[in-house]
Amino acid sequence: MRAPEGERRTPSTYAAVDECRDCSHVFQNPRPTPEGLLLWHRRQPVEDHIHANPAGRLRRRHHRAAARAMLPYAEPESWLDVGTGLGHFPETAREVHPYTAFDGLDPTERVERARAAGRIEEAHQGLLTDPAIAARLRARYDVVSMFHHLEHTTDPREELRAARTVLRPDGHLLVEVPDPARPFGTLPHGRWWPRKTHDRPRPLHLMPPRNLLAELEAQGYQVIATRACAPFPPRAHRILARRTTLPAAPSAP
Repeated sequence: MRAPEGERRTPSTYAAVDECRDCSHVFQNPRPTPEGLLLWHRRQPVEDHIHANPAGRLRRRHHRAAARAMLPYAEPESWLDVGTGLGHFPETAREVHPYTAFDGLDPTERVERARAAGRIEEAHQGLLTDPAIAARLRARYDVVSMFHHLEHTTDPREELRAARTVLRPDGHLLVEVPDPARPFGTLPHGRWWPRKTHDRPRPLHLMPPRNLLAELEAQGYQVIATRACAPFPPRAHRILARRTTLPAAPSAP
């Protein structure tokens, strides 16, 4: 499938959605530039108040269910929500974990609005894969959450590696991604369809769950739980993994 590339990148005119024949990973090719991706994030519509409509109330129930995934484990002291936007998830998750300090990270200025509204304690604007941000947040968090974030990044593998950096030993990573096996799962859906010539279809990646689970284990995570979930169609997968200690590299003879 191809969609107009517009002014996002030159000289290419179209962005293709390709699929790996071996592992069924679907991805946009070529990737957008960092500047183009940031522009797209800034142009996405947002809801500052999600309490007043049925869809918002359903989303809040979904957020509470996601936060309850951590109840069987020790109460987290600190939690970083990556791609937090206006901080709606931390705001709701605090109802489940009232003694947890929630911070937010987002590439746009919305994260500062989330802090000003009291939905998060610390606001970090930028990308988790930015070495400066990862170094500043190294080993600070008991939980890192990524809700429908990985599929919108240029390199999901680097995002998982950066999340491991900011997690404390035995910390937890909570991820939610769309299910590419849903009907028309490899096609743009809903608001991902380009409304203007400079908008590409989203997401950038559609990862079969088996691929994501294998990558998590390869990066030193222990997968604890997986389940199908979604506040709206189409279906999504929620994955909870624990950061483990990687085995030491063998010494040279």
